Amino acid sequence: MKAHLATFGDFKCAHCRVVVPSAHLVSGVNNRNHCPYCLWSCHLDLYAAGDRLSACKAPMKPMGLTLKAGRKKYQRSTRGELMLIHQCTECSVLSINRIAADDDAETVLAVFQESLALAHQTHILCEENGIVMLKAGDAKIVYTQLYGHQAEIPMISWA
Repeated sequence: MKAHLATFGDFKCAHCRVVVPSAHLVSGVNNRNHCPYCLWSCHLDLYAAGDRLSACKAPMKPMGLTLKAGRKKYQRSTRGELMLIHQCTECSVLSINRIAADDDAETVLAVFQESLALAHQTHILCEENGIVMLKAGDAKIVYTQLYGHQAEIPMISWA
């Protein structure tokens, strides 16, 4: 199931089939390649975000969340930017993608919750690729970045 995705322009999600706007004004990101509704992506980039050099083009499943360090050299916070982890359904390559301004926060939270049940081996695979998947103890960071500092974190068993 390949997605139609032009280098620049709107595209149809390979997973949920919704037309996704790629305009920076809507998404807040320069290289949109995932659906804001289901968060699935396509394996487009090979070396760097936006290069669109991958020959694979297969759907990529959102499998977890990570934090990417900020670019500010003297930044006080070590938390970084909340990022989606995607895994290609054909070649199993892992990648991280910025969460866009129009991504559904509840779906992002659901990806986080589902990632807590993944096998330990999946976390090791991520770490071997330089990606540290967020764990249950990171729930406050996830809620804060999705809903703001005043967000009320529900009392849920995150184990």
